[in-house]
Amino acid sequence: MARGARRPKSALRGVLLAFQRLLISWTGKSELRTLVSAEWHGSYTPLRGESLMCGFYVNELLLRLLPRDAPHEGLYGAYHDALTGLAAGADQAAILRRFELNLLAELGYAVQLDRDAESGAPIAAQESYVYVIERGPLPSPGPAAENGIELTGQTLLDMQRGSFSSSATQQQSKVLMRALINHYLGSQVLHTRQLLRDLHEL
Repeated sequence: MARGARRPKSALRGVLLAFQRLLISWTGKSELRTLVSAEWHGSYTPLRGESLMCGFYVNELLLRLLPRDAPHEGLYGAYHDALTGLAAGADQAAILRRFELNLLAELGYAVQLDRDAESGAPIAAQESYVYVIERGPLPSPGPAAENGIELTGQTLLDMQRGSFSSSATQQQSKVLMRALINHYLGSQVLHTRQLLRDLHEL
């Protein structure tokens, strides 16, 4: 809670803006804390249009999936890279997939992409696989095929490298990451995802 932040002479007025880097301090022991100070620490190029919605999506992922008060310093760089890329007009899908992978890894749910979850054999680009949540990629066809997300070995290897230039990789990685994030969200709903979907239908 930022007391008096909207008053004309408040030191916080004009500082508490979305997607700005701030050095802040607060007080309080309950869930409702009181902001004591906020100091501007550099900004990003303003996000607009779909890039702005992607930024809100990244923020909502953090709010929904991170445990309260857990620092997770390792995510700061990934978040910075995501906002910088969105502001620069880089490929939005690639930025979001990289951030999602980094977020799950930081939470201890790293997505296995380079090895067969059953045999431990390296993923073969030309082979077909199914990704079974909480197990990993398995050869397809197989007994687990109906319970997994179908994708190619090439997609898995592209995701491992952080390369999303292929249209097939873009489509398959989106389906995989959506399923994984939905799994870890449980009953929680991502409102920004639905809003982006509605905008695309306009």
